[in-house]
Amino acid sequence: MSEENTLISRWLQVYQQLAKATTTAGRDPASVKLLAVSKQHSAETIRALALAGQRDFGESYVQEAQRKQALLSDLPLCWHFIGQIQSNKTRAIAEHFDWVHTLDRHKHAERLNEQRPTHLPALQVCIQVMLAEESGKGGLWPEEVLALAQQIQQLPRLKLRGLMCIPPPLTDPNAQLAQFQRMQALLKQLNTHGLSLDTLSMGMSDDYVAAIAAGATIIRIGTAIFGQRNSQHEDQ
Repeated sequence: MSEENTLISRWLQVYQQLAKATTTAGRDPASVKLLAVSKQHSAETIRALALAGQRDFGESYVQEAQRKQALLSDLPLCWHFIGQIQSNKTRAIAEHFDWVHTLDRHKHAERLNEQRPTHLPALQVCIQVMLAEESGKGGLWPEEVLALAQQIQQLPRLKLRGLMCIPPPLTDPNAQLAQFQRMQALLKQLNTHGLSLDTLSMGMSDDYVAAIAAGATIIRIGTAIFGQRNSQHEDQ
């Protein structure tokens, strides 16, 4: 089997696994979007998946993403920024992405709003939530989210869609489910304050079943589709 055929086969298998988990949870498979995490994989690989039907791709490094976006500009792709936001990269993010999943500062929200080109639709954003103290991970504690959500609501070039999390790695399915249910409860709580949030970006290769059972609408999958990534990147 060729490398491209292997890639497509893995992608189809992931797609089918997500659909099965969604159906098992009593949900419509169309309610869960597969976000292919393509960071540190080539534009050619992304093109092969796009031609097979994958539309949404997640990138963490701005300059790497821009190079690939330029090479793939002929395709109708939806680009999601899923890395930690740096202040000196907000203009590039605002100009080149459709979604941002990792917003956790009012300063960054203001910069993205100011720098979003007027000819583009509003930037779709999620607030990153921290469920446990972990070094190197961004996010707000659940009790801090409402204040930022209400501030974002006042920014016309941003559209607040929901919440995102990268929970601590757990192997027990019940413990995984409990973490994601905290996110689902937080989303519902925020909506009682007049927000209309509809997105839970949570769940990856090892915990997507629990995430879907708790209401995830975007599942982020990388290695199970693309294989091991190159750990080197040139983003500055």
